[in-house]
Amino acid sequence: MKKLSTIYFLLFTLIIGNDLNAQGNQIQIGSLAPEIALPTPKGDKVMLSSMRGNLVLVDFWATWCAPCVEEQPELKKLYSKYNHANSKGKKLEIVGVSLDNKKEAWEKTIRKFNIKWTQVSDLKFWTSPVAKTYNIQALPYNLLVDEKGYIVALNLHGKELESFIDSYLQKK
Repeated sequence: MKKLSTIYFLLFTLIIGNDLNAQGNQIQIGSLAPEIALPTPKGDKVMLSSMRGNLVLVDFWATWCAPCVEEQPELKKLYSKYNHANSKGKKLEIVGVSLDNKKEAWEKTIRKFNIKWTQVSDLKFWTSPVAKTYNIQALPYNLLVDEKGYIVALNLHGKELESFIDSYLQKK
């Protein structure tokens, strides 16, 4: 009996370990970004794949995260600067993925900062399947997805983010 339970334990560990490794391997530069399909504040479902053709900044944030809220004016500047098609027809799209659990607070912050880019949330806080898929451990967190849906940068902020976006759009 002890031998059988050891075998089950080893199988369970192997299966769980492979599952965790597979998840960890998804979120790296060069991998295809997992689909995000979440509702906007109005209830319309938006899919990350619908934004293909442009550089997309996926910004994981929440209203209860002070650094996330402080970052919104900077994102607004980036959106204003790069959300117009360049000479090669490319532009920046932003999708804000909120890990909030209170719709009122989320909507109030969107209004307060006059956020014009796409905002989505399932209002499931840390238990959101998207947070699990993207292995979100802390906020703010972001990634840049290229026009074909592949991750090209992870967790850039401030001048580093702006520099990357500028350089990327100049090349394309």
